[in-house]
Amino acid sequence: MKAIAMIPARYEASRFPGKLMQLLGDKTVIRRTYEAALHTGLFDEVWVVTDSDQIASEINSIGGKVLRSKQAHESGTDRIAEVARDMAFDIIVNVQGDSPFIKKEPLLQLLQAFTDPFVQVGSLMRPLTQAEDIQNPNVVKVVVNQKNDSIFFSRSVIPFPRDPQQAAPYYEHVGVYAFRKKTLFDFTSWSLTPLEKTEKLECLRLLEHGVPIRMVLTPEKGVEIDTPEDLEKARGLLGL
Repeated sequence: MKAIAMIPARYEASRFPGKLMQLLGDKTVIRRTYEAALHTGLFDEVWVVTDSDQIASEINSIGGKVLRSKQAHESGTDRIAEVARDMAFDIIVNVQGDSPFIKKEPLLQLLQAFTDPFVQVGSLMRPLTQAEDIQNPNVVKVVVNQKNDSIFFSRSVIPFPRDPQQAAPYYEHVGVYAFRKKTLFDFTSWSLTPLEKTEKLECLRLLEHGVPIRMVLTPEKGVEIDTPEDLEKARGLLGL
């Protein structure tokens, strides 16, 4: 099974423009993410996919692999599909460019999920325990069935604690996706769906088309850098 990793990297992020070129210590966010994916040793190839000269130059400067996207895209997955159509692979893993703390073990478990032939798409989740995170709309929540297939994703609190005496599990969606090749191109051929537009979550496009996402539980607590406050948290994790 040939597995490749692609890191979509757009410079003009809506909530935090230029975040991927911010420094974490002596390295940029995008460089740390690229090196973390590369150093897992799990992938036949690791690529950064970008429309930015700055990001391309940054990765080229360390001898990394860069593909240039030419079209405007609503999501990182759409950006990956543009450049991957003629590439040979069985599984493609979309590693978000703002995930500099990604580790080998959860990615390994994600790839192993595809030993089940019914799994077309996989992603990661981790437990949420802090009330402020559960309430935070920038933290995407997911609920799953007994097979750990996703039921729904939302920026709202799900499940809603109607009975405060009943302990409820809360999980944060970690923005890493893995696709079989056909499913990737099916996904990107579909128009944006109503729930996706409402929540601004591309994973809902799959659910609205009846494609479940197999969620892999990871205890790893990293930081995805969506805001300047997240960048400070990341620096704190590095002791900066």
